[in-house]
Amino acid sequence: MRQFFSTFAAIFFLASIHAELPPSAYERMQDEAPEFLNLDILRVDVAPETEPDRQNIHITARIVSVNRTSSNLQVGGVLNILYTLTSRPPGFVGPGHVSIPSEGDKTVAYLKNMAKPDEFEPAAGAMTFRNF
Repeated sequence: MRQFFSTFAAIFFLASIHAELPPSAYERMQDEAPEFLNLDILRVDVAPETEPDRQNIHITARIVSVNRTSSNLQVGGVLNILYTLTSRPPGFVGPGHVSIPSEGDKTVAYLKNMAKPDEFEPAAGAMTFRNF
């Protein structure tokens, strides 16, 4: 019986190692994102950074519809989404990666403006390109 409980506890612990943020955290990030858009992904560039475990992502997208904007974005406008992905070791505990949409995808996007008017970054972590 003791072995059963030890095994059960070990399995439970291992299953929780890949913990994500709770859904409420992603919902809050989506609610607070300054830009909530529907996009048509025109181009996706993935390039290695100087560090071997990092990739720079550059997405060019056309705005299909505007659900919320603080940057006065307009339907038909083109914007750039820039972010960096870092490889994580096995067993990493923490928030999930921002996904990389494919060229031709039509997707929602929760974004925030960067320094330049046409450059944006993810505002909702792993749920940047997905709705709940």
